[in-house]
Amino acid sequence: MKILVLGAGAVGGYFGGRMAEAGADVSFFVRERRAGQLAKDGLVVKSAFGDIQMPVKTYTDGQVDQVFDVVVLTNKSYDLDSSMDAIAPAVGPNSAVLPLLNGLAHYDALDARFGAERVIGGLCHLAATLTGEGEIHHLNQLHSVTVGERGGETSPRCQSIADLLAKTPVHVRLSPDIAQDGWEKLVLLSTLASATCLMRASVGDIMATDEGETIVLELLDECIALAEAAGHRPSPKAIETAQKLLTERGSAFTASMLRDIENGGLIEGDHILGYMVASGSEAGVQTPGLRIAKCHLQAYEQRRART
Repeated sequence: MKILVLGAGAVGGYFGGRMAEAGADVSFFVRERRAGQLAKDGLVVKSAFGDIQMPVKTYTDGQVDQVFDVVVLTNKSYDLDSSMDAIAPAVGPNSAVLPLLNGLAHYDALDARFGAERVIGGLCHLAATLTGEGEIHHLNQLHSVTVGERGGETSPRCQSIADLLAKTPVHVRLSPDIAQDGWEKLVLLSTLASATCLMRASVGDIMATDEGETIVLELLDECIALAEAAGHRPSPKAIETAQKLLTERGSAFTASMLRDIENGGLIEGDHILGYMVASGSEAGVQTPGLRIAKCHLQAYEQRRART
């Protein structure tokens, strides 16, 4: 199985590196600067589950000259169009495209470009960062991948991906309902991003305020209502987990979107919260808190564009 991973940042580099470490035929599509780092130092991962330092095969723009069995996308949503252009030569009639992106909005674009039959469902959980020196630092015990056919059926291609990841330290799950998994993650992510970006604060700092817990739980209720309207109300266990994570006293937990804002970077506001607000409009679900958060993020983007 030949695998092309688009991106060798925290997500692509970590999971791609684990698959390569397990003996898979893995290549990375990267920008020129990253290709130079990888050629000089190899792929470097620092993790409690085992460090990696190994040479890897890379492609940059215009260099892809073959079709791959699996193409894994790990880009940010604002790079989706250019990412699809980049991987197009690698996608053949029998290729599988596996997005490990935040949210759900990307599936429509991928289906339109490559055909829904080639796009499988996927999501990941990882706490890691890419340093300026090009090293990937795994920050805690979290590193999981969930894959599954979006129609719910079992398939050899998803089984092959799961079998490969099972040879690594990564926690892997073959899901019979990847849409449900995607909505459960989106509910947590949307609530976390809305709260921590609006307040410019961690969960713990928000919980230390007079109205913090009430506001966060109201945001969570909005997101749960949207998932339910889409036919994917989170399970009681998922709701309990979200409530615990989002209301933990003293927690340093923040959305990566807040860290992007604090660094003056691009954000996935429309891809995450824009999608949720639009879903509410279509379903007739009121989302006052999410609308405020969406407006806040769009105002940040307007100000950023002027500087």
